[in-house]
Amino acid sequence: MRLLAALLLLPLAAIAQAQPAPAPLQKIVYPATQRGDIVDVQFEDRVADPYRWLENDVRQDPRVRDWVTAQNAATNAFLTQLPGRAAIRARMTQLYNYERVGMPEKAGNFYFYTRNNGLQNQSGLWVREGLNGTPRQLIDPNNWARDGATALGEWDPSEDGRHLLYSIQDGGTDWRILRVMNVASGRQLPDEIRWVKFSNIDWAKDGSGFFYSRFPQPTGAGQFQSTNENHAIYFHRLGTPQSQDRLVYATPDRPRLSHNGQVSEDGRWLIVTSTEGTDARHEITLVDLGPGRELAAPRRIITGFSNEWDYLGNTGDSFYWRTNAGAPRQRIVVTDISQPMLAVREIVAEDSATLDDASIVGGQLIAQYLLDAKSEVRTYSLDGRRTGLVRLPGAIGNAGGFAGHQAGSETFYSFTSFAQPTAIYRYDSATGRTTPFAVPRLALNPRDFVVRQVFYTSRDGTRVPMFLVHRRGLNTRRPQPTLLYAYGGFNATELPRYQPKWMTWVDMGGVLAVANIRGGGEYGQSWHDGGRRASKQNGFDDFIAAGEYLVQQRITSREHLAIEGRSNGGLLIGAVVNQRPDLFAAALPTVGVMDMLRFDRFTAGRYWVDDYGYPNREADFRVLRAYSPYHNIRSGVRYPPVLATTADTDDRVVPGHSFKYISALQNADPDGAPHLIRIETRAGHGSGKPTDKQIEEYTDMYAFIAHFTGLRVPRAVPAQRGRR
Repeated sequence: MRLLAALLLLPLAAIAQAQPAPAPLQKIVYPATQRGDIVDVQFEDRVADPYRWLENDVRQDPRVRDWVTAQNAATNAFLTQLPGRAAIRARMTQLYNYERVGMPEKAGNFYFYTRNNGLQNQSGLWVREGLNGTPRQLIDPNNWARDGATALGEWDPSEDGRHLLYSIQDGGTDWRILRVMNVASGRQLPDEIRWVKFSNIDWAKDGSGFFYSRFPQPTGAGQFQSTNENHAIYFHRLGTPQSQDRLVYATPDRPRLSHNGQVSEDGRWLIVTSTEGTDARHEITLVDLGPGRELAAPRRIITGFSNEWDYLGNTGDSFYWRTNAGAPRQRIVVTDISQPMLAVREIVAEDSATLDDASIVGGQLIAQYLLDAKSEVRTYSLDGRRTGLVRLPGAIGNAGGFAGHQAGSETFYSFTSFAQPTAIYRYDSATGRTTPFAVPRLALNPRDFVVRQVFYTSRDGTRVPMFLVHRRGLNTRRPQPTLLYAYGGFNATELPRYQPKWMTWVDMGGVLAVANIRGGGEYGQSWHDGGRRASKQNGFDDFIAAGEYLVQQRITSREHLAIEGRSNGGLLIGAVVNQRPDLFAAALPTVGVMDMLRFDRFTAGRYWVDDYGYPNREADFRVLRAYSPYHNIRSGVRYPPVLATTADTDDRVVPGHSFKYISALQNADPDGAPHLIRIETRAGHGSGKPTDKQIEEYTDMYAFIAHFTGLRVPRAVPAQRGRR
């Protein structure tokens, strides 16, 4: 039995048979794409946009729909030739097949959490009475749509646990429909709220209703691509129609602001956080929810959109905040809202590590820090005295959560790393004790893999961290097929996390490299500022330097190096392929922002000016024009193989970005390497995508780069391995 178990745990790379050289792939004939003659004149520059017509909504323009059908047919014809595709799909399916449990939330004596048994298309919502009560499924979204593309979005139980507020996300869209359920009976209430988007949802403490944010109902032919303006907060009283919902907060004189509301733990205040874009620069307004205060005027306590202000909790008039005001790497302060002038008193000073999040649980501050893009969690008393350190399950990993109540010491947190899927733990802030809540078993052994961190030097001398993941015993002193990934934008941190697609690549003998390039938030505000707007090129330079480091260290070679990025990371991939087509063997730009001169004209694109700048301002235009992936493709250049991916109902980064980009690439290099696009149907930017669609998409992507980097994919995978 031990011998059998050992054989089953052998890596795919170890059982791969010697394979004959693959047969030559058939030549690709790209579908004809109409080129228009549109030329915009911006600041005396002539900017051609021959594929403007591909910006039209695929759901409403038959020409675009036909183009999508033709491109998918060409792509599918190529992908079906790729050797090892079936084996990749089979192994990836095995690595997706593990129990996934979300962060529990306690309300009354009930614990609510999401759960997926492994290969379910959507996670359902479960509840148990008491910590060790019998689990009961409340919501199974797998019954909502035949294709599995309707998902459970945000959810929130009422304070007493009697009612559950939840949102429905259909086909990957950012729009939400809110519904309410009676927890005891599972009965749906008639309440239904529409046109909710980018919204926090929070109950009034008495359970009489809830607060939410919405936009006006869009109208016209371009309703799903029009820009979103006039965000407003409403209160819905249970049992009433949406038309009677009370407007709580809006700024019609400033229609481009977004607003979200959070009810204070004592129920007295609605804390309204307003933003102008994607930057964490806030105005804070208080709405008094006390008895007889329905007509009380909102009171704006923080103005100017200068800094981040994250509400942590309050004791009476003392409000605790995490802020970067006077602290680029964040600190914790307290304010007295009873005073007419908001005086700020420091509780936890800025540290050399980056304060990523914080909460108050049982009278303790729990502060989550990043040390070189790895998690460390510290505890403090409410007067700022250091009280301890939460012992995490691993040295290189990512911890999150720690929500709770000031009146109780119970909280939950998650922990994940590249070879460890997300596990949930219960933490007692009074005793410092951690106990497992849900730890998944795997179809691989994490001890069979190496996760390490290196540092390399970028073009301007900046020291940049990068994680490397590979099978233990793999010779990384000779070039191996390697996948390099990064994001680098919007102050987002790229932390260690388990992804079945990545571990499929690593399990087959590839190397995974994740670079923490500038534009992210790994080292606070300066790291973010160093890779955005006029400094955006720094992030591209950091990524190119990561590739050069991997080649110089002989971990890989130019013939074995693939690159991947999604959304802002898709922009990254498009830009670096244009700038260094010689460095990469294959590229996977996913749902990328590819037209940097028109991104602000669609849906949520107007928010992104914080990171990218304003295309209608000359200084910003010059920067954007210089790296825009769509506008910098040149005829006569041999670009590496590219498989772009997007979705027809992506209403965040509209698919026209990828449509125009791949059309320009096919036109510029028609006889070169494959330049293909994979367009998913009834899917959006990524959230809510069914498990089966994820497996199919990632199988195609990784079969593509495996072929062009020389990764030896076995003809078949072993039987399901024992989990641990």
